[in-house]
Amino acid sequence: MHIRILKESFGIFLLFICFNTIKAQDSIPPSNQVDAIVIDTTVIDTVVIRRPLEKIAYIPRGVNLTNPRISFNRTKPLLKKSKKFRVPSFWTKMNRLGINLSEVAFVNWNAGGNNSVSALGNTRFERNYKFRYVQWDNYLQLRYGINAQEGQKLRKTDDAIRLGSTFGYRRDTISNWYYSVKANFNTQFTNGYKYPDRSTPISRFMAPGYFFLGAGTSYIAEDQKFNLYISPLTQKATFVLDQELANKGAFGVKKAILDTNGNVVQPGKNHFIELGFLITNIWETQIAKNIGLRSDISLYTDYLSSFGNVDIDWELNLDMKVNKYITTNIGTHFIYDDDILFNRQVDANGIVTDPGKPKLQFKQLLGVGITYEF
Repeated sequence: MHIRILKESFGIFLLFICFNTIKAQDSIPPSNQVDAIVIDTTVIDTVVIRRPLEKIAYIPRGVNLTNPRISFNRTKPLLKKSKKFRVPSFWTKMNRLGINLSEVAFVNWNAGGNNSVSALGNTRFERNYKFRYVQWDNYLQLRYGINAQEGQKLRKTDDAIRLGSTFGYRRDTISNWYYSVKANFNTQFTNGYKYPDRSTPISRFMAPGYFFLGAGTSYIAEDQKFNLYISPLTQKATFVLDQELANKGAFGVKKAILDTNGNVVQPGKNHFIELGFLITNIWETQIAKNIGLRSDISLYTDYLSSFGNVDIDWELNLDMKVNKYITTNIGTHFIYDDDILFNRQVDANGIVTDPGKPKLQFKQLLGVGITYEF
């Protein structure tokens, strides 16, 4: 009984499956059901193509999990601090402080000699601006040197204050030629003597003092290593603010008028103005990796009183760097000024018998010192 019921039930189940299979075959639905039923098929005329489905293959992969190991064996120390970002500036600066020392000592030295110590301090500050058509260069240089020898008082070996500014303008950014205006000022710190005489100074602060102001043209290389300035119109002012030197007519100023007894009737002038032609040139080059050469020359001639007599001021310096801080410097300085007279002769009555004549001035220095730039 039960077996019969099961057979009938199984027959009905097979019939139901066959009916559903027939209904589930692909067919074109009636037109009234197309909008209502969305079928995942593509219809081409009367042929229905079902998109095949790719079987996703499962590929097992092994994973090796290890503990990370950190090693600093190849890590290098940070030698320089990282620089913070700064807004770009068209200003460049240079600050240099240096001191050169030299010393000679003798103990039971048969050939003889005096113990001596020399020191020369020098500083240079630069502030330069360059942007497109405009270039403005400024510098301040200070030098002072002394020498101490056994059995003698301190003597001055170098003394200079130099201040300069040059403003240039060019018509385009391709040319290296500028229309320029230049101003320079030179003087010294302390009194100068003709040693061993220390009673009568031959120079003082602002005696002399030189001021140049002129306009012209400049050729400035892109690397700033070559600078040529030509000015057909430059005023040179010579100042002698020490009245005693001014009365003697030192450095070209008009001297005092004296009576027969040597008394001052009219004091000497404290300044002397010239108008002339000026050429200056600054040239720097690297002879070797740690050897640099710098030449700074100035040529001036006056239109009014002595045209053709050229005043020369030429410095030539050779810098040899041992390392970042220790340097060796060999320098020469040539000066020829028609207004500076030597070997002035005065008789017992104070009358000048020989006003003297100009001579070529030469200075040479050699020093090893410490230089710091920031």
